[in-house]
Amino acid sequence: MRLSPQAQLQFRRFRSLKRGYGSFLILVFLSVLALLAELLVSNRALLVRYQGHFYLPTYGAIHPGSDFGSDYAYEVDYRALKARFAAEHTGNWVLMPPVPYGPNENCYVGQNFQPRPPDSAHGHYLGTDQINRDILARLLYGFRNSLLFSAGFVVMVYAIGIVIGCAMGYFGGWFDLGMQRVVEIWSLLPFLLVVIIVRAALPSGTSFGLGLLLFVVVTFAWTGMTYFMRSATYREKSRDYVAAAQVLGAGPVRVLFHHILPNILSILVTFLPFTTAAAIGSLTALDYLGFGLPPPMPSWGELLREGTGNLDAPWIVASAFCALSFILILITFIGEAIREAFDPKKFTLYR
Repeated sequence: MRLSPQAQLQFRRFRSLKRGYGSFLILVFLSVLALLAELLVSNRALLVRYQGHFYLPTYGAIHPGSDFGSDYAYEVDYRALKARFAAEHTGNWVLMPPVPYGPNENCYVGQNFQPRPPDSAHGHYLGTDQINRDILARLLYGFRNSLLFSAGFVVMVYAIGIVIGCAMGYFGGWFDLGMQRVVEIWSLLPFLLVVIIVRAALPSGTSFGLGLLLFVVVTFAWTGMTYFMRSATYREKSRDYVAAAQVLGAGPVRVLFHHILPNILSILVTFLPFTTAAAIGSLTALDYLGFGLPPPMPSWGELLREGTGNLDAPWIVASAFCALSFILILITFIGEAIREAFDPKKFTLYR
């Protein structure tokens, strides 16, 4: 795929904006870490050597304790196994992740449920929460849930907004007027009230999963994109290249997706970071209010809610707040750089 000369200028302009481009690289790096979270934060070992054989428990099968010489049939405790191998001096060893705790694991079994401050000696670099779960693990896996949610949110919002908005701007007439009234009425529905109603309508014991929550949020978030796509399509429809394509026999679908859409791509790219930030903010807000992801799925909103309820343990709310603020600031810097790089006034020549 070869980019047009104007697109190449725009991407070079984006790379020249150090703050935005640097934020983009940092966000990509953090996203890769989140997607590979099991290699950094997990209570499963990365590699186990036992009696001359090697095991990869992280992405492999669940191994009971009997596989490594213990007398129980449930999943092995790799931290205890590492300590046992180190004491036996038999050549067996266990390689654990830098943070050897899972996001939903009670790190102090048999002890009181209470927040514990950061303790690097035990691997709790950001402390633990009210029920003895490692906060760094909850933050990293919560960030991955936010990334998955925002990716699905962007794809679905863009798909619905592009199809409906482009159709409104291209066909116009009664179709445009009718869809405008539908969008206006739909935009007036109270989002939070509908979420509460959907939660109440679910059978007893059923809670929101990531897919259902994404569907409910997207149902009310696609309307804003349609207005931008409608206006851009309505403007591009009057261009000579659209008339030429129609004269040559191109149908509406080809005109829209092969001619008009590539020429309004800058709008989609410009709104991408801000749509992502809106998705992360929506998920965090719903989790904070208790209408988001079901427990014990890690989420930043749940950490914020727990932190504000335990102000005697300030490391909980401070960790979640700093992580959320840092990610949103990065996305804002990226959005500003994209908006400036794809500004049509900078690359438009009037002859």
